[in-house]
Amino acid sequence: MTQAAYSTPPIVERIQQRSLIVGLAGAALCIIGAFFSPQQFYRSYLMGYLFYIGVALGCLGLVMLQYLSGGAWGIVIRRLLESATRTLPLLALLFVPVILGRRHLYVWTHPEIVEQSEVLRHKQAYLNVPFFLVRVLLYFSIWLLLAYFLNKWSREQDQEANPRAAQRLQAISGPGLVLYVLTVTFASIDWVMSIEPKWFSTIFGLLLMGGQGLSAMSFIIAAAILLAGREPMSRVFRPRHFQDLGKLLLMFTMLWAYFAFSQLLIIWEANLPEEIPWYLHRWQGGWQWVGIALIVFHFALPFVLLLSRDLKRNLRSLGAVASLIIVMRFVDLFWLTAPEFHAGQFRIHWLDFAIPLGLGGIWLAFFARQLKARPLLPLHDPDLESVFEKN
Repeated sequence: MTQAAYSTPPIVERIQQRSLIVGLAGAALCIIGAFFSPQQFYRSYLMGYLFYIGVALGCLGLVMLQYLSGGAWGIVIRRLLESATRTLPLLALLFVPVILGRRHLYVWTHPEIVEQSEVLRHKQAYLNVPFFLVRVLLYFSIWLLLAYFLNKWSREQDQEANPRAAQRLQAISGPGLVLYVLTVTFASIDWVMSIEPKWFSTIFGLLLMGGQGLSAMSFIIAAAILLAGREPMSRVFRPRHFQDLGKLLLMFTMLWAYFAFSQLLIIWEANLPEEIPWYLHRWQGGWQWVGIALIVFHFALPFVLLLSRDLKRNLRSLGAVASLIIVMRFVDLFWLTAPEFHAGQFRIHWLDFAIPLGLGGIWLAFFARQLKARPLLPLHDPDLESVFEKN
């Protein structure tokens, strides 16, 4: 089995070129929007950025989970997962606008506002700009190091059938998952929860992690379906592989819903004035319809559809569900961030569409470039033969 036998099909090159064109066009629109409405630009940028960093980090967590658990489901999508993790250097660079726009996003960056609030003064030891920047550097350092070694040792495994490479990949994945949970938890506090610094939730980090897993799995399924209809992966993918991926998608859908409902139940039952307003902002002025859409299209409909074994083995149907979830992940991130900036009144701006489109084009082009860099299967993985087993 040679590397050339599992090179990427020509459609990946076309996707890279077209995505880059879309990304550059979207970037031009974003620059125009930033000039005329800088505050809205940064708010829309944060929402779009959270989705793509969520896909990359979700893939980082999934690839480590696969090394620990094994299974053919992970081997057939490992190159897709690894390619997404190699976009983290780009995402680190793309975080710069969030840093530059911090005064438009976080009220705790305004000393005069902090001075007038006892709660903000109490949290100032954590919520201050220098410490915020140090934590950003720490998060990305950990994520980039994990991605570097996972990809480096995976490449070494491709070059020679060395069992030590598989052992090292498994050894780093255990502590790596612990670091992933810790860093994503604190990053979710810093980047999202601190938009409303007087509010807090002990489950918020888990909610964002569940969303990242859901975003990553939906994107990977869509990409795998695209490859499954073309050589060489049409000779590899079997219906059982997509059934397994569909089961994982169902699991992450249920996990996200469990975390979201648990947070709502605990806060609503406690009925504390520090916590309830966060939900009140999201259940009035039109925002309640966004919440209802999330219940129906982010959880209920995908949950019911993914219960079907036949649907999970049907590429077109499974791809439609994955695409719906991808759209609803943007809606969820919009619902998490935007109401704090427009409390009491639903509002949507054209930059809320243009920025995710521009970021998505650039990110997808970079992802496609990374995907072309390696064969589509881990050629010397000790469990590779399980991929080719009959149904």
